[in-house]
Amino acid sequence: MNSIRLYSTAFAATLPLALTAGPYDGVYKQTANAECALVGADGGAVRIAENIFHGVEMECRMTRPIDVNDMSATIFQMECSGEGQTWTERAILMTDADQSGLYMIWDGYAFRYDRCTDAES
Repeated sequence: MNSIRLYSTAFAATLPLALTAGPYDGVYKQTANAECALVGADGGAVRIAENIFHGVEMECRMTRPIDVNDMSATIFQMECSGEGQTWTERAILMTDADQSGLYMIWDGYAFRYDRCTDAES
């Protein structure tokens, strides 16, 4: 009986962590006129939820976060899969100054996404 109580206490202690949104969670437009309801489609949106980046026909598990000193930015190990392939790369994610968008920087590429509003989703 004590082991059951210990297990349930440990589970309850981790529950709030699993239910809280990360700083980058949200739906973001790929282009200015993107359709926010079309996540993962060309011309649609991308989404970050529960440490998974959902891109166009691919997704990446965002692991091993490292905060960048004196910046609202994080370096992630991106463990990706899509179109029958898997790969691992590093990416930097950073919110913009007014929290209305996201910068995502991969080796050789930089993207800026505007956050979709609830009305657009």
